[in-house]
Formats: sequence, C-alpha cells, structure tokens
Amino acid sequence: MGTISDELSAKIKSLPDIEKIELVDSILMQLDKPDPEIDRIWADEHANAGRHISQVT
Repeated sequence: MGTISDELSAKIKSLPDIEKIELVDSILMQLDKPDPEIDRIWADEHANAGRHISQVT
C-alpha cells in the first residue's frame, strides 16, 4: 500500500470496534447507490424470464 493507505490503515486499526463499524457502514452507503443501467438490465432480464415462462406453460 502507499503512504496514505498505510496511514489510514494504522488509524483505522487504532479505532474502537464501534467506530470501525460506523466507518464501514458509511463506506458501504456511499457505494450502494442506485445504478440506472443495472436496474434496466435487471428489468430486461425479468421481462425475458416472464416471456419464457409464458411460452413454456
């Protein structure tokens, strides 16, 4: 890791567990944002699966 990463890692290791959990939660919340492209792909897959099931039954 680089110097900044090493410094962050050392600071994180020194945090109490509850603060580590809060930090992880904050990071995950930033990463878990809606993605319209992924939503569109899932909607297409759902529609295709529905058509396939209708054809089979």
